[in-house]
Amino acid sequence: MLDPKLIRNDLPHVAERLSIRNFTLDQESISALDAQRKQLQQRSEELQAERNTRAKSIGQAKARGEDIAPLLAETSRMGDELDESKKQLAAVQSSLDDILLSLPNVVDTSVVPGRDESDNVELRKVGTPREFSFKPLDHTDLGARGNALDFETGTKLTGSRFTVMRGELATLHRALIQLMLNTHTQEHGYTEINVPYIVNADSLRGTGQLPKFEEDLFRLVWGDATTQAEAGADSSDYYLIPTSEVPVTNTVRDSIVEASDLPIRYTCHSPCFRSEAGSYGRDTRGLIRQHQFEKVEMVQIVHPDESFAALEQMVSHAEAILQKLELPYRVVSLCGGDIGFAAAKTYDLEVWLPAQNAYREISSISNCTDFQARRMQARYRDPQTRKTELLHTLNGSGLAVGRTLIAIMENYQQEDGSIKVPDALRPYIGNQGAVLLP
Repeated sequence: MLDPKLIRNDLPHVAERLSIRNFTLDQESISALDAQRKQLQQRSEELQAERNTRAKSIGQAKARGEDIAPLLAETSRMGDELDESKKQLAAVQSSLDDILLSLPNVVDTSVVPGRDESDNVELRKVGTPREFSFKPLDHTDLGARGNALDFETGTKLTGSRFTVMRGELATLHRALIQLMLNTHTQEHGYTEINVPYIVNADSLRGTGQLPKFEEDLFRLVWGDATTQAEAGADSSDYYLIPTSEVPVTNTVRDSIVEASDLPIRYTCHSPCFRSEAGSYGRDTRGLIRQHQFEKVEMVQIVHPDESFAALEQMVSHAEAILQKLELPYRVVSLCGGDIGFAAAKTYDLEVWLPAQNAYREISSISNCTDFQARRMQARYRDPQTRKTELLHTLNGSGLAVGRTLIAIMENYQQEDGSIKVPDALRPYIGNQGAVLLP
């Protein structure tokens, strides 16, 4: 959430920064609501002060033996007027809060304008795409051998965009997870964390998925009214996680962290569940865009002065996995039209997929500055002033496991349809030199 003081004091600046996202801020409505808020707040304070004065006068009149009935009636009338003023103030403030919750983060000054991903800025390419002596197959055709990737059964079990993975391919998928977690914990200084795959609405509001992106979430419905009452919960408050960023980042919600405990670095493997609302017809073939997929997430919670350095560091941590796997990739800086709701700045890592003859996103790494922290009330205590200040939060994939598997299948395929195993993965699968799909 944006700083309400910034909106009140410098609305044109906020509008200008949001325009980089192609987001048009309704300044007139916000200004009108804020003027109404100020007027009602001032009126409420005046009524409260006047009521306090009248109450004091009642005591004095009573001590003098005077008839206090008129004073009591006037005080009661003021109380009713004060209650109505406070009610109106709460309604106006609620409207302002709703607007604030719907506004995306302001982008950093280094973010360039742009309409969509076609305007992202390529920073560097690493590695050279392999030249094949045969026509490379895509991962769907490679996985069809022996039903290693079984989309038909996944559809039967659940529905479209769900997959069953078998045999050595499932082993390779698991090996990727282990490589990523080991690298981030043993080499990059992250603490591994295991979190619930179901979160409440407060957690999703904290990181910015609610209320704006509810259609992208899988909401849970369980039990009946009696069951919910016994559990002390409302089933409508529970959702499957779209990414482990949500529960991991929310570990500091409503908390005050000592500055000496910063930075906090977590890495987490989890399934992710997304409805992919609005993606109809896109990437319907294969594993690229599934309703359920797995990811190894990186989250950093840092001092505000360190967040942009942490962003660059996290990019290097994600790159390290691609470099170990010797996969060609590129790094792009997202333009205003492609950047996520909570992010102030984002880098994407895109891996080369031979069958598509294109680079495709495999990691997105964002600095959310204090946007999520304000929604979560996640703070640290300044050691000099002992005052509390908002933290900065960052998140990124390190990496998306299914897309990494796709990249290995396509880049390391052999003419006979087998998959050569990158050296970095061999210790995790018994030092096999190839995964021959059955």
